[in-house]
Amino acid sequence: MTDEHDHADARDEGDHDGEHAHGSDEGRETFSYDPIGHAEARAGMTVGELADEYGNAGVGAANIHEAVSVTEAMFDDGVTVFFGLAGAMVPTGMRRIVADLIRDGYIDALVTTGANLTHDSIEAIGGKHHHGSVTAEGKTEREHDETLRDEGVDRIYNVYLPQEFFATFESHLREEVFPPLEAEGVVPIQRLTEELGRANAAVNDRENVAEGPGIAAAAYENDVPIYCPAIQDSVLGLQAWMYSQTSDFSLDALADMTALTDIAYDSEEAGAFVVGGGVPKNFTLQTMLVTPGAYDYAVQLTMDPKQTGGLSGATLEEARSWGKLEKDARNVSVYGDATISLPLVIAAARERLEN
Repeated sequence: MTDEHDHADARDEGDHDGEHAHGSDEGRETFSYDPIGHAEARAGMTVGELADEYGNAGVGAANIHEAVSVTEAMFDDGVTVFFGLAGAMVPTGMRRIVADLIRDGYIDALVTTGANLTHDSIEAIGGKHHHGSVTAEGKTEREHDETLRDEGVDRIYNVYLPQEFFATFESHLREEVFPPLEAEGVVPIQRLTEELGRANAAVNDRENVAEGPGIAAAAYENDVPIYCPAIQDSVLGLQAWMYSQTSDFSLDALADMTALTDIAYDSEEAGAFVVGGGVPKNFTLQTMLVTPGAYDYAVQLTMDPKQTGGLSGATLEEARSWGKLEKDARNVSVYGDATISLPLVIAAARERLEN
């Protein structure tokens, strides 16, 4: 037989187990009852539903879920969105995503690299990037790249670009882009990107190119400025320099800072969506240093670690210490290949906003 005392012990033990089962947060500073769920993946799910399932999980899935939520809030009509685009995003197939964001009114200012604008223009005027491989059977990676060199093919990891498209791009610049600017003399870099977009759209339409006119054209057609602060570090920059050696055309590297800062200064709320690191990330974030405010929303897609102290891997929390983000800003970093995370985050956020 069990006496009354034993029954009481059993009840006490059961209550104690119950507290653990329900995650009692009594006396705990940061813990709260919020159990991990198990994400469901089923046929017929929308990308938005998948992002919702990510919210039940942890680690990177939870960050993706939060990035969708912050992006949804950032894309609200009252928020000025600065979009930083670094890395090989155009040659790897992310061009249309960014162009559509511009056309549909989700980006107010784009900060990108000369390389992305170069590859965007190549596609606009009829060139194509191709699926490739990092190595070839029976060859080392070096031997594979030596063969590609001999065959006139440039490699961007597992993407190929025939070199003849750069020659076509040079002709495009010298015939369609630079001459109208030569009469203006020294121009801001943003003026060059504007003229590039105009020319890309015109040639794309005139030549009936199957591929869309792209990012620069979308920006030109929708009055969205493109800033390219490190334009010298690209084929576009090299061609601009070469043209300047025999003409009155040149670029003013500081002029864009006034226009970009004015956009930031006039923003009631501002958001930064940053893909990759480098100059586009820093140029986007530092803009707020000369304004009374800071970013209210920020999403970063990166693969760079913070431990090196470099800007590309610096956390958005670190940016808060500089005054680039408001103290109460909503921000999240997603670590991983942006060719995977960018389409997912953008598609899910747009599903929420547009459906």
